[in-house]
Amino acid sequence: MTDSVIEGECMAGISRREFVKTTAVGTAAAGLLASGVKLQANPLGLPIGSQTYPHRAEILKGNFAGVLKELKQIGVDQVELCGPIGTGYPEFAPLKDGATTRKMILDAGLRPISAHFMMADMRSNLAASIAWSKALGLEQMMVPTMGAPVPQGTPAPTYTMDDVKRLCDEFNKIAAEINRNGMRAGIHNEGFELSTINGRRTYDLCLEATDPKLVGFQFQMSTITNGLVAADYFQKYPGRFFSMHVQDVGKPAQPGGRGTQLSVGQGIIDWNKTWAAAKQGGVRNYFVEQSMELTRGSVAALKTMK
Repeated sequence: MTDSVIEGECMAGISRREFVKTTAVGTAAAGLLASGVKLQANPLGLPIGSQTYPHRAEILKGNFAGVLKELKQIGVDQVELCGPIGTGYPEFAPLKDGATTRKMILDAGLRPISAHFMMADMRSNLAASIAWSKALGLEQMMVPTMGAPVPQGTPAPTYTMDDVKRLCDEFNKIAAEINRNGMRAGIHNEGFELSTINGRRTYDLCLEATDPKLVGFQFQMSTITNGLVAADYFQKYPGRFFSMHVQDVGKPAQPGGRGTQLSVGQGIIDWNKTWAAAKQGGVRNYFVEQSMELTRGSVAALKTMK
């Protein structure tokens, strides 16, 4: 995930077949009660995860161990990384040794199960990215978007149906190789996936044009302010979503804008409806993708949900 793309944004050796089968506490709780959300523990009975992209500055400084320690202390059990192979995530360069990185994560009491890779790196450095992921014992390899990053302040490109077909065909082939290596391949929803073509969301077109046997999806909860609601997609496309990025957001100041990110339970997302639909969508893991301050509040809230 790059700044222009992301707004926030496992068991070792498990086979794909086995995988398929198989100080904010008070504030967060008060917010949930005030919003009428029933306090219950750990949605879907799954471990609480954290995407480490928002903590990239500390990772670049060489303080990955400190980030892991803090995440474990607040109640996180598993992490999603960003791939240091290629040029997509330079802040993650200190994690280039997969075996060493895995040991650091396990020593902190956490599990590495997922990572994001820019599409350009999947395209040019797939073998090296797979090797790094296997050294970490990951379950899944994701792209944050199939499109190219858009620099801040520049207009989003215009896409065509031919672009969708070309990118989906390409990712189907990438996903086949990832699956052959015992992991799942997935697509996040940022940038390209949020565009529309001929009045249809590109995201829907991607869901239809990718092979469900090879490609799953990871839903970014904050896209609710772009009109994409997780629960609706989980119900419309059962079995296609195996992962989520968790955030809550406030009501946007104007239609079409993005609301301010908030901790889970503090914003406009209906979490009871979301978790109920997540089972239908096929969700098997989720990762809070927020600053450490917001992560504290979100993890505290997630601990109260069931």
